[in-house]
Amino acid sequence: MTKPLRLGIARLGTVGIGVIKIIQNKKSLLEERTGRKILISAITAKSKTKKRGMDLSSYHWEKDPISLANRDDIDVFIELIGGHDGVAKEAVEVAINKGKDVVTANKALLAHHGHELALKAEKSGSILRFEAAVAGGIPVIKSLTEGLAGNSINRIIGVMNGTCNYILTRMESSGLSYEEVFSEANKLGYLEADPNLDIGGIDAAHKLSILSSIAFGTEVNFDGVELDGIDKITINDIHQAADMGFRIKLLGVSQMTSIGLEQRMSPCLVPSTSPLGQLEGGTNMVVIEGDQVGQIMLRGAGAGEGPTASAVLSDVADLARGIRLATFGQPAITLKKTASSKSQTPAPYYLRMLLHDEPGALAKITKILSQFNVSIDRMRQYGHEDENAPVLIVTHEIKHEDLMKAIQELPNTKVLKAQPVAIRVEAV
Repeated sequence: MTKPLRLGIARLGTVGIGVIKIIQNKKSLLEERTGRKILISAITAKSKTKKRGMDLSSYHWEKDPISLANRDDIDVFIELIGGHDGVAKEAVEVAINKGKDVVTANKALLAHHGHELALKAEKSGSILRFEAAVAGGIPVIKSLTEGLAGNSINRIIGVMNGTCNYILTRMESSGLSYEEVFSEANKLGYLEADPNLDIGGIDAAHKLSILSSIAFGTEVNFDGVELDGIDKITINDIHQAADMGFRIKLLGVSQMTSIGLEQRMSPCLVPSTSPLGQLEGGTNMVVIEGDQVGQIMLRGAGAGEGPTASAVLSDVADLARGIRLATFGQPAITLKKTASSKSQTPAPYYLRMLLHDEPGALAKITKILSQFNVSIDRMRQYGHEDENAPVLIVTHEIKHEDLMKAIQELPNTKVLKAQPVAIRVEAV
């Protein structure tokens, strides 16, 4: 008779409790689908006495994650602690060194130490899985490592942080400012303890770097992600983008270029009629473009108890079935180091400028733009603000480096009231 698969769960937050609920409530379903009982041997968390709304008395309690990882009666160590260093990393390493399999939802840990941990896991014969680390309940890791294994991936593009998508769509629907919606999201508990992980794009960039490694067979390179958050987006940007048929999204894009791996996480304009443009609230969407399958879209809940716990259990079920895959879809030793590439693909850009309301101001701006090959597709001037003239320009496709050179030169015209804001228009 097949032995039960025994789990140890480190940290009983939202996701940890969600995992226990699934195991308790769907015991028969999991056994039918995997051919094996799945049991919890032991658990640990910061507080043993905290009320969690469920009976945990049948599980052994360990004083800390390191002790849990060392137990002989667990086969799989489930790490739900978070953070890229400290006890989370140490406990995962202990479990791997003991030959245990590891399932984690910790994107920061993988973004910073994924290649190192994958090498250690392969050396010890352990499996390291992390479906829950990227896009919550969306099975994007399985799609890349399994369903699309016969494809060369051309591009990954997507909305990978539900909090940012909530803020941007809420600004549009309510007419509230960024500061007002940020405060609202914070009160609702949507933001990380360090809000910059969300609004600065860091959380989403962790996810993008992991997907890039699988898609392009490279070592995880979080430091190579060009990063820009949503804190400079104004309600006027939202309204003006909508006026021209666009919506603003914090968008991750990854693709291999002739000179290296391009990874960027930044606000972009997308057509409002596109699938990404229609994405509302805290929902995530990842678009994968393969040479054989073409374009596929994966959409769903990017966070929360049920979706994230579901993703954890998908990895646990694979281990119960005996499915043992390399961490990033191929042996870690074969993953390539690659140079980081700045954006090479020409694209249209949205430019927002506030000019002094004086004769010839706009002519000075357009002259500089033309000197750096920045061609104007559309231009609008909205209502005057005191003695200032808000001007909005959408360019034709241009190289990012040409645009940056023009923006650096624009202050020399002496007609700018503030630094221009440039947002890429992304084709989906």
